[in-house]
Amino acid sequence: MLWIVLMLAQATVTQQIDRGEALFFGTENGCSSCHLLKGRGTAVGPDLRTIGRLTPAAIVMAVHSTAAQYVQDVTLKSKETFPAMPGAKDDKTIQLYDLSKTPPEVRKMDLADIASMTGTTRWKHPPAVNKPTAQQMADIVAYIRYAATGSRQAVDPSDTQ
Repeated sequence: MLWIVLMLAQATVTQQIDRGEALFFGTENGCSSCHLLKGRGTAVGPDLRTIGRLTPAAIVMAVHSTAAQYVQDVTLKSKETFPAMPGAKDDKTIQLYDLSKTPPEVRKMDLADIASMTGTTRWKHPPAVNKPTAQQMADIVAYIRYAATGSRQAVDPSDTQ
């Protein structure tokens, strides 16, 4: 009897991970448009394998608090503006991931063409805009934890609020 309960619980966790994977990779502004996990997605944003070892509440906190830490509002001398994730830089150029495009577009810019780069005040991380439900966020967190660590633990939606 115990093995039946364990099998049902494992099936439920697998379903949650599968739903989270579908959400992570499924939409135009899904997580994978900026993040890479298990060899899929775009490696623009921070590596989520590091946060996958955290508690569900800590993962959600990281998801909601990282935009200003990484994203810059870029203003070019031509007056063009766009939110960007800075990449490789040398004495004369910088690689910027233009977050106004989906997926983000890589732009190699001459530093002389940039008027300013400041912490963002307008770009919002897609989870802040898309507002996933508590269940959807729990599913995404379950998938991140599974992809990062192999953990097959259910995530309760109440742990993501």
